Amino acid sequence: MKLNLLIRHESYITFCHLENEAAFTCSADHTIRKWDVMTGQCLAIYRGHTSIVNRILVAKDYLFSGSYDRTARCWSVDKEKQIQEFRGHRNCVLTLAHYSSRDVLEEEEEEEEEEEKVSRDLLVTGSTDCTVKVWWVSSGRCYQTLLGHTGAVLCLILDAPNRELFSGSTDYTIRTWNIVTGEQLKVFKEHQGSVICLELVNRHLYSGSADRTVKCWLVDTGERIQTYKAHKHSVSTLKYHAGIYTNQNIEVIETTQRQDNFAKVMLA
Repeated sequence: MKLNLLIRHESYITFCHLENEAAFTCSADHTIRKWDVMTGQCLAIYRGHTSIVNRILVAKDYLFSGSYDRTARCWSVDKEKQIQEFRGHRNCVLTLAHYSSRDVLEEEEEEEEEEEKVSRDLLVTGSTDCTVKVWWVSSGRCYQTLLGHTGAVLCLILDAPNRELFSGSTDYTIRTWNIVTGEQLKVFKEHQGSVICLELVNRHLYSGSADRTVKCWLVDTGERIQTYKAHKHSVSTLKYHAGIYTNQNIEVIETTQRQDNFAKVMLA
């Protein structure tokens, strides 16, 4: 098996996103690059950020990025061209999410946003300034700012059918928001360290933390129903595998890319 090394960034890589047969990487060299995963060839370079690019997200024909330069940006994947800049955070942008207003708004609610009808896409950003912001992609206008966290917002996950957004923070909490009204719905408080990653499956919310645990919560009540303790260091990412079962039909959580260099499989 041939291993292709992607070596053209001029500084360290902060994040990688795989999309079909392409890999997108962002770096401390202020750029984003698109690669052919089969050949290792660099297919495109997206330039415009003026500091470290922390996170990228590919949705439809858009590439979104967040940076230490306090902005998020939207790019045309094919044209290597910046389409929009989202400016308003007071500190670096750490995490991104994307959705369409068609997924959360009724027709009568959409009519109130006539200027955005050309594009119904929205971008959600979380920042070190303790806020979450929601932006119209077409205009770059901030639709709403969600206030409540007292620490940097590290992770976001959306439940569009239920109009809910979940955010995890260095303030040790997870917060649930109504994505339409901006109302804070619940606060999950049992972690003893920063909440680094989130996964949502069937109204169960899984959270990984710097306290070295993964917790499972009932979204509807906010009750914590399980804590998984196995890692020696922070849990930096996790993945739910819905199709893996034992002969007792046990759900499985797999956590990967830990600082202790091991993946753990945990039984729910």
